[in-house]
Amino acid sequence: MVDIGVETTVHEHDAGLSDYFALMKPRVMQLVVFTAVVGLLAAPVNVHPIIAIASILFVAIGAGASGALNMWWDADIDAVMKRTAKRPIPSGTVTAEEAKILGFALAGMSIMMLALSANFLAAGLLAFTIFFYIIIYSAWLKRTTPQNIVIGGAAGAFPPVIGWVIATGSLSFEPWLMFALIFVWTPPHFWALALFMKADYHDAGVPMLTVTHGRTSTRKHIFVYTVVLALVAVGTAFTSIGGLLYLAASVPLNILFLKGAYEIWCRSEAQSEADDYKTEKKFFKLSLWYLFLHFGAILAGALMPIAWFGWS
Repeated sequence: MVDIGVETTVHEHDAGLSDYFALMKPRVMQLVVFTAVVGLLAAPVNVHPIIAIASILFVAIGAGASGALNMWWDADIDAVMKRTAKRPIPSGTVTAEEAKILGFALAGMSIMMLALSANFLAAGLLAFTIFFYIIIYSAWLKRTTPQNIVIGGAAGAFPPVIGWVIATGSLSFEPWLMFALIFVWTPPHFWALALFMKADYHDAGVPMLTVTHGRTSTRKHIFVYTVVLALVAVGTAFTSIGGLLYLAASVPLNILFLKGAYEIWCRSEAQSEADDYKTEKKFFKLSLWYLFLHFGAILAGALMPIAWFGWS
């Protein structure tokens, strides 16, 4: 990590609980919790409510640990980028050392407690997820290759697998479908953001695809990945975690997403700049709803009677 002096920054005010909570990336944590809950409830095993709640809590703490460690490692980048300059470390409310200590403490606690509340396989997957996000993605891929978000997206795709393993204690085909859904969704989601935030990544020296290959190439990549994503998403309807309800949600969502990706592909740089990347921003916002509604459909299908919404 490049030293920019964040360790010695004078605090403008004493850090409060909200500052330390912000270190844990609460928005990301919400997505982690939601997809982990879907993985747990979609599993063909009933889990005692107390065990389920405790286990998901520890997964959330593990996600928070990853966020704090990521902010510690990326403090130099965050200070340069407009989108992240107000985060606790670059703004001076929390030191990088405090973030590091908090992150490692929460990581150790979450892994140990998940092993006790659920099983060792789930705890092992949580530990690997934290390791992957901090070491593989943050420390290595993010600063060295435009494939950073492609490979690094695996870190965000593990929560539903962990949720499934909490319930079953084992791995099977179904949780990897949920993993694939998030994994293939991640590149077009973040590349859309990078299209209208290219200057941020350029200034910070992050080799996002928009920086290394330009916006035209990025637009093509978004469309190709969206086509693959549509195949994965709709194909999931014909598995045990899909069903008619899921299919009814997935088809229109993917038509909209494909339409948005195609519109981005067809746009020129001049068109994008003329309207302040309106289409790209719209696609980015749609991508958030896209993932939420797909996992919401999986959850609804798991909670509804099979006779109503299943294939049998």
